[in-house]
Amino acid sequence: MRRLSVAVIAAAFLVTATACGGSDSNGSGGSGAEASGGTARVKVGVIPIVDVAPIYLGKEKGFYSSRGLELTLETGQGGAAIVPAVISGQFQFGFSNMTSLMIAQTNDIPVKAVANGVATTGEQGADFGGIAVKKGSPITSAKDLAGKKVAINTLKNIGDTSVRESVRKAGGDPAEVDFVELPFDQMPAALAGGRVDAALVVEPALATVKSQGGTVIASQYADVSPDLTVAMYFTSTQFAERNPETVKKFQEATAESLEYANSHPDEVRRILTTYTKIPEAILPDLILPRWPAQPDRASIETLAKLGEQDGIFRSAPDLDQLLP
Repeated sequence: MRRLSVAVIAAAFLVTATACGGSDSNGSGGSGAEASGGTARVKVGVIPIVDVAPIYLGKEKGFYSSRGLELTLETGQGGAAIVPAVISGQFQFGFSNMTSLMIAQTNDIPVKAVANGVATTGEQGADFGGIAVKKGSPITSAKDLAGKKVAINTLKNIGDTSVRESVRKAGGDPAEVDFVELPFDQMPAALAGGRVDAALVVEPALATVKSQGGTVIASQYADVSPDLTVAMYFTSTQFAERNPETVKKFQEATAESLEYANSHPDEVRRILTTYTKIPEAILPDLILPRWPAQPDRASIETLAKLGEQDGIFRSAPDLDQLLP
């Protein structure tokens, strides 16, 4: 049986303890999110990758402030770390891949997806994320990853599931992949230095790998589903119940931000330089994801079934409860 990290479970208990103490000035219960003059101060946990460019653009363009939301964006390594921060009330909203949200939900952690995040392009070899190897690597197919060391940003998560699906579809043994946890921005150096044999890399780190001569051997998100909803923005169920107007405003502003990002790729590339270390010289080479207005439920169901097959969930995720 797979379980969440101790940090996530501790966060759940922290919420309970805070509620019992009768104070939610900073907690996910959220009256503390409301400030004077009708402005809601909200913190959002994000990851410094291309996926979240829309929310940075939306903040810059005033899509959130025009709705009375004072937005603060704080970065984390991955959705698995952001989930407990949202549940504990450190953040009011967070960005997380769908597997992390399903893991939380199946462990009775009260999360609720509220707005779409990012989706695969669905194109093999032309997606914003890929399984990459360094220049000159003898690995030419996902089938060759059996017995090899593969970097992913969070263990026992969407990286495991999607890489295994690529290996499975290529005819290899998905159970024989040796996963190593590593932040996305450290993967290019780890690949170049031979510390890992391959890496699941997303933009902008993927462009860095390619600039070093690396190649993509599989597009793991597209292998799961050509319409895969990779990640969404979420909150705690308690915050959603106590702050419906704030959640509604966040949903509306995020939807406008996603639409803006889809139609302004040059601005997406520019905003990336404000929160990542991407060299401007490789900005034109970035492959941008899709930012649909709505999640694709069928693709999430596929991801859930693969996660169950991999033993990532302790029970089947309840998507009716999780999704908006």
